[in-house]
Amino acid sequence: MTLRTILTLPEQVLRRKARPVDCFDMDLQTLIDDMIETMRAAPGVGLAAPQVGISDRVIVVEYAEPPEVPEGEEAPEVKPKLYVMINPEIVKASKETETGVEGCLSIPGLVGEVERFSTVQVKGLNRRGQPMKVKAEGWLARIFQHEIDHLNGVLYPDRATKVWKPEPEEEEDMV
Repeated sequence: MTLRTILTLPEQVLRRKARPVDCFDMDLQTLIDDMIETMRAAPGVGLAAPQVGISDRVIVVEYAEPPEVPEGEEAPEVKPKLYVMINPEIVKASKETETGVEGCLSIPGLVGEVERFSTVQVKGLNRRGQPMKVKAEGWLARIFQHEIDHLNGVLYPDRATKVWKPEPEEEEDMV
């Protein structure tokens, strides 16, 4: 596995609609493994292939919803779940939306307030080309929407109501 360079604006590949994947060869498997390693090293909770310069419809997401615990108690460690999705598409979305603060590995040093669907159902293919479906809510739904936007050449500031440079303590509180 290799750490890949995460591209930042104004790289044009970030603004292009990525092409569907139809070949599940070793090159794709290497790309996926490299994306997982790159996402974890960044560190991030999601990464889309265009962010590493490949205009293919591939995303990786790794996230665990923190458990709710009474104040003063320590939260148990929750192992994040890894999702690899090829040609993902949102097939169902809730009417309800939530506004949250997002950042992006391709837009370092800035965050923005973005309204997203509270719940989404995403379908696509796993790394072996088999159909898969994920029902996501909360931050996981937000991450999937953010990464799928990357595949369509859309970046979070395009959807944000405001964008700013966060204070150090703000960055600690963000996902």
